[in-house]
Amino acid sequence: MTLYLLYESASGYGLFSADGIDEIGQNTEAVRTSVVDLNRFGKVVKLAAFTPYDSALDALNQCNAISEGQMTDELRNFLELTLPKVKEGKKPKFSLGVAEPKLGSHISEVTKIPCQSNEFVLELIRGIRLHFDRFIENLKPGDLEKAQLGLGHSYSRAKVKFNVNRVDNMVIQAIFLLDTLDKDINSFSMRVREWYSWHFPELVKIVNDNYLYAKVAKYVDDKAQLSEDKLSGLTDIVGDEDKAKEIIEAAKASMGQDLSPIDLINVKQFAQRVMDLAEYRKKLYDYLVSKMSDIAPNLAALIGEVVGARLISHAGSLTNLAKCPSSTLQILGAEKALFRALKTHGNTPKYGLIFHSSFIGRASAKNKGRMARYLANKCSIASRLDCFLETSTTAFGEKLREQVEERLDFYDKGVAPRKNIDVMKSVIDTVESKEEDEPMADANGNSHEEPKSEKKKKKKEKRKQQDDEDQEMADVNGGEVEDGTAKKKKKKKSKDKDSEDTPAPTEGKKKKSRT
Repeated sequence: MTLYLLYESASGYGLFSADGIDEIGQNTEAVRTSVVDLNRFGKVVKLAAFTPYDSALDALNQCNAISEGQMTDELRNFLELTLPKVKEGKKPKFSLGVAEPKLGSHISEVTKIPCQSNEFVLELIRGIRLHFDRFIENLKPGDLEKAQLGLGHSYSRAKVKFNVNRVDNMVIQAIFLLDTLDKDINSFSMRVREWYSWHFPELVKIVNDNYLYAKVAKYVDDKAQLSEDKLSGLTDIVGDEDKAKEIIEAAKASMGQDLSPIDLINVKQFAQRVMDLAEYRKKLYDYLVSKMSDIAPNLAALIGEVVGARLISHAGSLTNLAKCPSSTLQILGAEKALFRALKTHGNTPKYGLIFHSSFIGRASAKNKGRMARYLANKCSIASRLDCFLETSTTAFGEKLREQVEERLDFYDKGVAPRKNIDVMKSVIDTVESKEEDEPMADANGNSHEEPKSEKKKKKKEKRKQQDDEDQEMADVNGGEVEDGTAKKKKKKKSKDKDSEDTPAPTEGKKKKSRT
């Protein structure tokens, strides 16, 4: 049996014939050693046909199709033209060796060409890849390397472009930046407090908030110049007139040292930078909330935007989080404690990142582990809904949150919660009813819902057409054919009216009516 080998290079498809090879008697190790020698390998494997790609774009399309295990039209035409034809009802006297098993199965399904992919075929294809430039005539030394480099770059670029629609990357970066900003703002605020406390130490005890402290420090500037004229401005910043008066009184009797104008300018500039960072942090949080409402609305509705984003970032993506079982999601973020407990044979952790949810804090000490397990179960359901649902909705997340609230009441008061299947059925019904009620809209946002008058007209026209058709059929059959459903309805109505108006007939009358 002749063995043909299909090799997909960066410049085109190559078909090679391997004659005189007994596959059963061949050892893989022997083939691996003989493949290196071109003289021995060239006697057995020979080039049967070669077709180059039309362009770099065509090469990229062929490469994408092969990576997905699909046979393109170009490859099918090439195989059907070069390989012997397979006659129906007869066993073919050749087989095609391919590197990808999925591609081989697709070729055999469509073209009925027998394909095989095993270690023996892979070793022969490895030898073809090693000596490919020797088989092709008029091929310059650097052409193949350039084609491989260009195709590799374009294929990688195309794969990265698929990641643009996966907005969970933006959520991962946003939550990382949010955590970094929190640390930086805290450290910078402490530096502002320490720096300005040399000039006005009493302000630390009056203003506790970091952002407000930086704002007040910038507004006060030199404490010696603080007077009753700045009371209204301080009240606007602090939000309390009594606190503003307290700041002014403390400035008059302050024990701090005087600073030079240059030092005060530096303190004011640094305080302004801290304020800018705090404002940017608020904007970033709003951006994260909007992104989470787009990518994982149910998870955000259930557990919150920040905790949901942390779960997604720790898992790597929303798809990875959806693949995680609820037991893994429960201890996500507590891996060190888990492996330490396994190593020392201690108690394993009950919760990881989901501990930051308000539900765990509201549960009693003995029910925290049970609550974490239940919440992880609901988070797993919500993440799978967000990952695989075509339409984004928060209905499932809100109902899952209600279930967690009911479970809390069950642990505290003993109130029996609803079953999950009943809750999910009610949500599905509401979502489907909403989809049916919403009219179809075109690209400009104009609804395609028809007015009621037009609908009535169409119904009347349909009824007229049906009546005309019935009349025609009745004329053909001598007036015997009528609408059966209408006849039955008329008979039922007449019987009901007779039973209401007239008393019950006697037996004789019944017989007459029957006859």
